[in-house]
Amino acid sequence: MNPTPLTIYQGRTFSQVFRWSTLPYIYKAITAITQTGPVSITSTGHGLTPNWPVAVVSVKGMTQINAAHNPPRDSEMDPCTVVDPNTITINDKNSALYQPYTSGGYLQFYTPVDMTGYTASMSIKDRVGGTILLSLSTVAGSIVIDNTNKSVTLALTPTITAALVWTKGVYDIEMIAPTGVSYPLAYGTVTVTDAVTLP
Repeated sequence: MNPTPLTIYQGRTFSQVFRWSTLPYIYKAITAITQTGPVSITSTGHGLTPNWPVAVVSVKGMTQINAAHNPPRDSEMDPCTVVDPNTITINDKNSALYQPYTSGGYLQFYTPVDMTGYTASMSIKDRVGGTILLSLSTVAGSIVIDNTNKSVTLALTPTITAALVWTKGVYDIEMIAPTGVSYPLAYGTVTVTDAVTLP
């Protein structure tokens, strides 16, 4: 798990989406890829949710689309757009100048965690082990868990962000199972800055 830095602009709505995933990898066979921007990929029953990170591997013909490493690095996974149960597009990939697809290949992605019954909490402190500057939680409505789309969203209103008087902190997010066991979701630094265009 790599750190994810957050930036909050005072007086603006703050929203950050996280996706909780785990091993093993899921592989879904590819049967067609278009030479278009964005690329469109056919994979029957792919099971992906909107914006889930995915890599393309082992494709023949259009080899430029394949991830360079095995297994793919996180940086080689791109968020997908779900067109229908058998088709996705990847906006970050323009395959118009790639070689034609001939056969094979897989969509490779991490397994989404089932978040049924989970709650979440987040603490922002001035330093590790220090004073709490701000707390977010599903109970307070500032963290929203969407198990259908496999997303965890942090949400702060402009009123809350306008009232922040500190500029730097550190955070972590814990996912709490119905059994009470906690699992780390994300951590990193938080920066609060002035919104340039607001009075």
